[in-house]
Amino acid sequence: MSTNWRIGSFNGALLAVYFIPSWTLLAFRIMVSPIHSFYERPNVAVAFFASDYLHLGATGMVRAAWLLALGRFTVVAFFAMFALLMSRPSIRKSGGYDEALAVALGIGSVISFAMMLMASQVGELDAMRMHATELLMLLGAAIVLLIEHPPVPRAAKSEEPLVLQESQLLNNP
Repeated sequence: MSTNWRIGSFNGALLAVYFIPSWTLLAFRIMVSPIHSFYERPNVAVAFFASDYLHLGATGMVRAAWLLALGRFTVVAFFAMFALLMSRPSIRKSGGYDEALAVALGIGSVISFAMMLMASQVGELDAMRMHATELLMLLGAAIVLLIEHPPVPRAAKSEEPLVLQESQLLNNP
């Protein structure tokens, strides 16, 4: 059995499995029909907040919808880069995928937190619960990523410390 899977990589893979298809689908819907899809359940908090508090017109609402889609595509791109980097065993053993996962978690947390605040401001309880759940998933993965120690190279594990009385050179008697 492979021992180079860490909790952070497994947790990140589970998040990628959720966020890549769901946020890609939501972003594509916004691209096809910005106003109609802006008022669907996952995006309704931003739409109500933009229309009620920011007093945006039709073009402003379309721009806000496209900005939300761009943010979601950015998170999806970093999760996809994380999944690609994690699929290579040499990169996974060295922990080289951490940066892509950290950026995806950071941007996704900011988007989910902002949407949760907007949902609470306009009174959309179902949307607020959904965004709070997404935020908690992202923050939990970020905490695991921060607490988990980076992988130690195998060469450093196998070396034993030298005693003061041992000779350090092969030809030294």
